[in-house]
Parts: sequence; structure tokens; C-alpha cells
Amino acid sequence: MFGKSFTLFKLFGFKVRMDASWLIIAVLITWTLATGIFPRHFKNLPAAIYWWMGAAGALGLFFSIVFHEFFHSMVARRYGLPVEGITLFIFGGVSEMSEEPENAKTEFLMAVAGPLSSIALGIIFYGIAAAGAAADWPKPVQGIFGYLSYVNLLLAVFNLLPAFPLDGGRVLRSALWKWKGNLRRATRTAANIGSLFGTLLIILGVANVLFGNFVGGIWWFLIGMFLRFAAQSSYRQVLIRKALEGTPVGNIMIKNPVTVPPPLTIDELVGNYIYKYHFKMFPVVEDGKLVGCITTRQVKEVPREEWGFRKVGDIASHCSPANSIGPEYDAVKAMGLMSRTGNSRIMVVKNGQLMGIISSKDLLSYISLKMDLEGQEI
Repeated sequence: MFGKSFTLFKLFGFKVRMDASWLIIAVLITWTLATGIFPRHFKNLPAAIYWWMGAAGALGLFFSIVFHEFFHSMVARRYGLPVEGITLFIFGGVSEMSEEPENAKTEFLMAVAGPLSSIALGIIFYGIAAAGAAADWPKPVQGIFGYLSYVNLLLAVFNLLPAFPLDGGRVLRSALWKWKGNLRRATRTAANIGSLFGTLLIILGVANVLFGNFVGGIWWFLIGMFLRFAAQSSYRQVLIRKALEGTPVGNIMIKNPVTVPPPLTIDELVGNYIYKYHFKMFPVVEDGKLVGCITTRQVKEVPREEWGFRKVGDIASHCSPANSIGPEYDAVKAMGLMSRTGNSRIMVVKNGQLMGIISSKDLLSYISLKMDLEGQEI
């Protein structure tokens, strides 16, 4: 779902990241507030004031989304779900969980935590705006807090719509899950409703553009497109998790993988292994003993003129939880590890011995085969 992201700060153990796409939305929000919303409600202010109000409103929205997602993450952690952090992306934010909730109760509590926190924050901002009005604060300051109150309440209401993967859609999924006892079917129903709702927003957006509301129409259109994609993508993720669930990587891994020795030069590694086998990672083995691994990322860090004399052993990484797992490791967790680390190939190790390699390609092939045999489609 995300492209390139970078970490902004760490809060109570959660990393808060920003996807590069959020920069686009921040600029658009600032522009919309500075040229449309604030001038319409606060007349005859200097243009510079409107732009400062727009920037402050965008920063306030940033804080509000982090606040919303933080409460999702806190509840998830409370119920034992690993949450690495929160990532802001083009249409909001998401808590990065590598596992699905274990039961409908956990899903429900996680889902409602976000909207309830937004309602609380909206009330707080409303109180600040009211206090500012009583104290005769400058109109721009009152306007910013009033806007943040409104946008948090709007965020809560929008997220409570029963359209998966919005929070309301997750509440609906939890209810269907509790009723039928089947997560896959509950997700399919909630995702179909989410996709339908996205289609309605797209139609609304097109209608607004045709009737002259170009900016508003574009916003509705883009949100609808995103919601349709997110609903379909979330359902596929559940199918993938269910296909892999309970399967140890030892059942999927490739045994007797290609390995390289430490004395090999980088030049020989590239010419005789990387270009030949097209792998981005190779285990490094010496006298039958696994000593680590080497990746194309490490190779790229070595200046080209040094490839002829630098050795694999000079730059190889030691075995770590980021690049090696046991054969009993759950395949779902292995896929999550690949996503978090960016490693498409992970070594399978037991008692210090290399048992095999598991790759994202192997996992996808297994999923495709299993779902084909079971008559399902991703």
C-alpha cells in the first residue's frame, strides 16, 4: 500500500513514519484551506495569514491522524498484537500490524478506539476554540482550533461508516465474524460494502466536477478510488494470511540453496552468481558452516573499482533475526518479516546449520497453488 517512507519520531515505543505520498496531501490541504475554506469564513485577512492558517491546519490534521492511529495501536498492543508503528500516507494513516486480531472482540475494540479518540479530541479542540472566543483571541487562532474540532468530528463520523477497511467496516466485520464464526466470509462481505461505497464516492465526485465543484469533486473521486482499492486489497491480504496460516516455512523452503564462500571476490560474486541465478541474497558458507549472508544492497555500497579485490567475507552480514529464521517459523510471520525488513529471501537455519531458503516468490507460488486447488481466487 505504501511507497517510500521515513521515520519522523518514536512515541511510547511506536515509530511514526510518513509515506512520501503524505507530502502531496499536506500541500493540497494547505492550499485548500488557504485559498478556499479560511477566506470564505474569515473575510478580508492578508493572504499571508491565510497561508499560515492553512499550514497550521495541515499540521493539526497530521497530529489528529497520529492521535487516532495511536489509540488503535495501544488497544492492539494491549491484546498482544505486534505493532511496529504508525505510517501516514496519502489519505490518512494506518497502524502497522503483522497479524490479524485473534477474535471478534479484539477487532471490535481496536476499531472503535480510533473514532472515540477523534470524538474526544474534537471536543477538546471545540473547548479551546470556545475559550479563545471568550478571551477574544485573534480570529485566525480561533479559526484554526474551530477547524480542528470540526475535522476531528468529521474524521470520526467518516471512519464509522460501515465500509471496510474504515473503522466502521471493521466493526461490521467483527459483528459478522462473531455471528458466523468465519473471518474470511466476514471480510468478504465488509470489503464488498467498502468497495460499493467507494464506487458511490467516485460517482459523487464526477457529479460534483460536472456541476462546477471541481476541487470538491476531485477529493471525493480520489477518496472513492482509494477506498475501493483498500477494500479489495484488504480482502486479498486476509485470503493470503488464511492460505499461509499454520504452515511452517520448512514445508515451503527451497532446500540445498546456492551458497557462496567468504574468499570470493565481489567481481566473481556478481558475474558468477548474481547475474547467473538472479538472486538478491546468497548465504555465505565456509567448510560447511553458515557464517552469514550477502545481499545486492551490500554489494552496491562497495565502490565499483574495489570489486576486484574486496572479498565476500569482508562485507557479509552475520545471521540475525532480520535474515534468518527456524524451519518451524510460521509462514505468515515470515511474510511479515520480509515486508518489514525489505528482504525478499530469508535463510532457514537450525542449530547453526543452513536448512534452506524461503523467498517471497516461494510464498506466493504456494499461495497460488493452494488457492487454485481449493477453488478460490485472490
